[in-house]
Amino acid sequence: MAQFGKASSKRGKPTYAYAIIGVALVLFLFGIVVWFFLNLRKSGDYFKENIQVHAYVYPDAGKKRIDSLTKYITAIPFARNVQYVNKEMTAKQWNSDNDSGWKKFLDYNPLPESVDFYIKANYVQKDSLNALSADLLSRFPGVINEFAFPTETVSRISRYVQTAAIIFLLSAIILTILVVFSIDNTIRLAMYSNRFLIKTMQMVGATRWFIARPINVRAIINGLIASLIAIAAIWGSVILIEGFAPDFKVLHDNKSMFLLFFFIILLGIGITLVSTHRSVIKYLRMKLDDLY
Repeated sequence: MAQFGKASSKRGKPTYAYAIIGVALVLFLFGIVVWFFLNLRKSGDYFKENIQVHAYVYPDAGKKRIDSLTKYITAIPFARNVQYVNKEMTAKQWNSDNDSGWKKFLDYNPLPESVDFYIKANYVQKDSLNALSADLLSRFPGVINEFAFPTETVSRISRYVQTAAIIFLLSAIILTILVVFSIDNTIRLAMYSNRFLIKTMQMVGATRWFIARPINVRAIINGLIASLIAIAAIWGSVILIEGFAPDFKVLHDNKSMFLLFFFIILLGIGITLVSTHRSVIKYLRMKLDDLY
């Protein structure tokens, strides 16, 4: 009889290990997919911000007016790394990228001077750059000979980023729904094994709040543990990926990672708590015969 009571006690004791592992696995998969999405967005911004814009100046523009142009572009909030490139610098760059044999045929430097700069990612759009070109040409007549940027490259990157963003947004919505349902089913399955314990406590006179409170507290702890396990696994995977593919380090953003980890904690605790509480209330409302 004592052995039977001991065995019953063991069977009635809640076990959460499988639920924690299951929730952690789902959160890990969710976090890895979101991390790849963040890297895709960052890679688009990275390529955009490495597109150089050239404001070529007339040979007789004069240093004073070129300095005014350089200062004006430097003051533009979305312009970066503004640099005046004189003929010597242009020739040096040309010789490093191409054949320097032109010096044998020409006794002067035909390469134009320019003010080169980069644009922040949000402004690397064809319309924005055309508007900037029109503004500079109107403000500095007789200074800027040509405003040049790789139009086709800008258009392709913009289309790539927009298309990828739409695809990943739809994927993120579908994935979030799957994550919620997966965690909910995992928790409900874990609580199913404890349905008789919950009902027994109700039958001996325990109130609904008295029964639900410790289980809800345990659900919060389990959700936090599962989230921390998932975060540790994600962080380890990111370090491993960056070790094998160093290019990913360029896109590394601690702020985005911490926001992702915070969201995973909220998601893990929130869904675990709601699913657990719903299961407890469900079994409290059921008749004893319906539990079998």
